[in-house]
Amino acid sequence: MIPVDELVPHSGDMVLIDQILACAENTLSARVVIAPGGLFNHADGSVPAWLGLELMAQSIAAWAGWHARQEQRPVQLGFLLGTRNYNCSVDRFTVGTELRIDIDRSLQDDSGIAVFECNIHGPDLLASARVNVFQPTDAAQYLQES
Repeated sequence: MIPVDELVPHSGDMVLIDQILACAENTLSARVVIAPGGLFNHADGSVPAWLGLELMAQSIAAWAGWHARQEQRPVQLGFLLGTRNYNCSVDRFTVGTELRIDIDRSLQDDSGIAVFECNIHGPDLLASARVNVFQPTDAAQYLQES
């Protein structure tokens, strides 16, 4: 599988996902082990539960990057528009915990707006959300126009 940092338009410590486990037409599964000393860690090494939303967004970015690479296009910047009902059963993800992030594209229109159903599993389902994203055809041009 392609390394995560080649699929997401992030660099260095901002790449939060460790590995892509599987990718298909509408789905992707990724893995991360919560490590101490990251940008978002608390003093005890854990990370806040809201970081799950960023893990979901980076998984979506990796899915888009994987498809871009398969179609021999460059990886493009995308935008997190928002979420509905981010539900998390924990207040933090503890250091050493292995998480699996599963995303499933449920809708995409011609303008680049898409909706993904996302889940984070540890030993059990820990978080879920419906995530709305936007990926323009040419992100650089879009940013200049904005």
